[in-house]
Amino acid sequence: MGFLEDAKDNVAKAAKQVGEAVEEGVDKLKDKADEVRAEADVKRAEAERDAVKARNDVKDELRDK
Repeated sequence: MGFLEDAKDNVAKAAKQVGEAVEEGVDKLKDKADEVRAEADVKRAEAERDAVKARNDVKDELRDK
């Protein structure tokens, strides 16, 4: 009986470790997705800023004429 109990304990420990590894992997993936999303938001905001600046520059040039 000792052998079977040891096997059960080892299987339970291995399953717990696998579960923790999967959870950690999911957390890392979510963190990376958040990072990529934030980078995209920054790039979008920078592009919008540049577009507004260019539009304002054109308006200023037209006003000066």
